[in-house]
Amino acid sequence: MTRPVRASGILLHITSLPSAFGIGDLGPAAHTFARLLAGAGQTVWQFLPLAPTSTFIGNSPYSSPSAFAGNTLLISPERLAEEGFVSWADVDAGVEQFREAAHGSGGPHGSGNPVRFEAVEAHRRVLLRAAWERNRHQLVTDTAYLRFCRGNAHWLDDYARFTVLKERFGGAAWTTWDEPFARRHPDALALLDAQEAAALDHVRFCQYLFFRQWYDLRAACTDLGVRLVGDVPIYVTHDSADVWANPGYFRLDADFAPTHVAGVPPDYFSATGQRWGNPVYDWDALRRDGFTWWVRRVAHNLRMADIVRLDHFRGFAGYWEIPAVEETAINGRWVDAPGMELFDTLARRFTALPLIAEDLGVITADVRELKAAFGLPGMKVLQFGFGGDPADNPDVPFRHDVRSVVYTGTHDNAPTRAWFEAAPAHERARLEEYVGHAIAPHQAPGVLLRLAMGSVAELAVAPVQDVLGLGAEARMNTPSVAAGNWAWRMTPEQMDAGLYAELARLTRLFGR
Repeated sequence: MTRPVRASGILLHITSLPSAFGIGDLGPAAHTFARLLAGAGQTVWQFLPLAPTSTFIGNSPYSSPSAFAGNTLLISPERLAEEGFVSWADVDAGVEQFREAAHGSGGPHGSGNPVRFEAVEAHRRVLLRAAWERNRHQLVTDTAYLRFCRGNAHWLDDYARFTVLKERFGGAAWTTWDEPFARRHPDALALLDAQEAAALDHVRFCQYLFFRQWYDLRAACTDLGVRLVGDVPIYVTHDSADVWANPGYFRLDADFAPTHVAGVPPDYFSATGQRWGNPVYDWDALRRDGFTWWVRRVAHNLRMADIVRLDHFRGFAGYWEIPAVEETAINGRWVDAPGMELFDTLARRFTALPLIAEDLGVITADVRELKAAFGLPGMKVLQFGFGGDPADNPDVPFRHDVRSVVYTGTHDNAPTRAWFEAAPAHERARLEEYVGHAIAPHQAPGVLLRLAMGSVAELAVAPVQDVLGLGAEARMNTPSVAAGNWAWRMTPEQMDAGLYAELARLTRLFGR
């Protein structure tokens, strides 16, 4: 029997890297962080979805106008200049606002200058327009660009159309566009392609720049022995290129409005459940088409990363379907999903399925069977491990299994220091009893990091906030809170290799 390879890594989204341009990007800091990981003995870098975000829907990487496109806010201005796509004068135009915002912005425990999404969008819009104007006439003979467009045409062409039409109709939802465009009449799309050829190529070109930089970073990580772990939300946004281009794959009415939406039922945390609002899939239609859309989506993400985390994995076995007219999730119902058929199709398509099943919460037998049938590791979160009955708590360390990924916390949790400070007294007491000594708040991140590294789980991952011992000021996301999320960033000083020496020591101690 082959012994599983023990590994460890850090969870850090690209936007949280330091940079001089208002947001973490795919430039020098990303490559420095990859080297930092390798130097600390880490072989995994996990990040959040890389899809485009919108200030209109809270800047969440889990709500996007495309499940395939890249977030152009992550394009590095410095690398654009280094490769000759723009001038340094183009890069510097408007960047003073980010330098001014950084002065005096360091918060408690050294929190970085937060992302200013609207300002970043304005800066990147001008910069990418400059890149387009400088290079547009050379694209007809640029074999790398043309190869990118051909290889991604199955999503790229419709994403470009969606983006151009979105701007034409003032940002309105696609269901309100003029009928020929909302209903994708072939003549209307052909006319759009002819009349807006330059605008469509501009969108394609920006995507080309994003993926060019992403694959450069991916290659650098591969050379360093660092595997990338991506993230795929199970559902897509209704106002997206995905639903506009493939309405038959979703439960929509004659006017393309969702008849049913996704969410989760009432539970201990919410008496009304959660109504997410995403359209649910028409799984019968997807099955008839051989799950082609899902095969392409998984293939796309496995080209971008070595391993992919599937968010809300239980929805592949059964999902909570809520009539769209309902304001809460109370009157939903459980509906079976063809997860076995889908993953069997994926298993035949790919030689391996390097996937992580996000199986947090109340998990039923059908979800466990689906995960086991395809050998997918699940998740364990140590912040959840010290409440309730230890005999029934899958997150308590002595109940971990080898085929799993253990986290100190996730992007939806408070950093461990803040979690410990706010945790009920009985949970803090149980953790102290478990490790055999009293714990001060500043010690809590190190305690959970040690438990994660010592777990039998084959992969241990800690948010960088826990490695650095940061508190509530460094929280990435608070679920169900609409504003103020996704903006935390590191400071340049927090990239110092000395801050990761203890992580490296624990990695060696526990054979990861």
